[in-house]
Amino acid sequence: MGVQVRQDGVAVGLAGPSPATIDQLPITTDKRDSFVTIDNDVQDAAVLREAMTAEVAARCAQWGFPLSERIQAAFLTVPRHVFAPAVSPEKAYALDIVEVKRSEHGVLVSTMSAPDTQAVQLAQADIRPGMRILEIGSGGYSAALLAELVGPTGHVTTMDIDADVIHQARECLNAAGYERVQAAVADGEYGWQADAPYDRIMVTVGAPDIPPAWQDQLEPDGRIVVPLRMKGISRSLALEPDGNRLVAVSAAVSGFVWMRGDGANDGHLWLLAGKKVGLRIDDGTLEQPNALDGVLAGEPVAAWSGVTVGRSEPFPDLALWMASTLPGFGHLHVDASQAGPDIAVEPGGRQFPFAAVNDDGDSIAYLSIRPAAEGFVEMGAHGYGPHAS
Repeated sequence: MGVQVRQDGVAVGLAGPSPATIDQLPITTDKRDSFVTIDNDVQDAAVLREAMTAEVAARCAQWGFPLSERIQAAFLTVPRHVFAPAVSPEKAYALDIVEVKRSEHGVLVSTMSAPDTQAVQLAQADIRPGMRILEIGSGGYSAALLAELVGPTGHVTTMDIDADVIHQARECLNAAGYERVQAAVADGEYGWQADAPYDRIMVTVGAPDIPPAWQDQLEPDGRIVVPLRMKGISRSLALEPDGNRLVAVSAAVSGFVWMRGDGANDGHLWLLAGKKVGLRIDDGTLEQPNALDGVLAGEPVAAWSGVTVGRSEPFPDLALWMASTLPGFGHLHVDASQAGPDIAVEPGGRQFPFAAVNDDGDSIAYLSIRPAAEGFVEMGAHGYGPHAS
């Protein structure tokens, strides 16, 4: 891939498999000299950073991803608020995402991930000093964390398809003292050949597949950490080469904005009740989608399993089981901001998005729960259509 480095230090891919996918939005120039205005890393920010790091470490340990002292030191060092200039320091250090950019349709296309999510990925990556890292999906903050972990002898390249996002990341990295991080604008589907090979490839956008370029640009003993979408279920996987395949050595529940460019897969969406209810299937399609027209207007059928769980008990593996077992698996999205339609939910219960369409394509069912013993709920399903039961 040909590379040009602009005067602002951003590298731009000039040639590649799909140069048209490079975001052509103009870089914002009305920024009063800079996106970033900071006084200094004030004491208040340091206190917020310490509190955030302690809470992140506690959560990660609870989830089975204990943080090393080096990862905790990176979180204590990098001034997260510098990478979130549009929000207050309290918001920047909260255990939540920070919005970076929305599309013209209001869809969130870039965020700074929640710090506990970023910490889990760093724990999965097992980054050591001197490594070469490629980050796909940039906001700047995670690239600074990576720079801390690889140290002065390592190298970090962060890339994004959106020039606006990279321009802000570049300015934030400079303001925070991480000028050594390389920032590039290109489609992550093709990686960044200019700095390959990499010891680690860190992907911070939801990917529907593993592009060949990522494997080609990875060291033989390297590792890819990626939020992989499998039939709409996302897990952050740490993948290592094993012959001609990749094998996961760890997995964590995750949620990221979706990949754009040539690697995008928005799935197929069918509206079942105006814009109030939609069915999305990532892999495959409905042979006769019109067969579901008006199905939600009929009487639902409920089936209950006798299986109970605590109200706060997580059950992330159930979704993976459903996705790998049920033909026609998809996600049912219900707009709860408007009254109706009457998606069946038992009093005190709720509906989950995991759904399946039957082989005939004329009936649909989705996961539900209802109150059971005190503090417990029973799992079941509601179905609609001629084969609802």
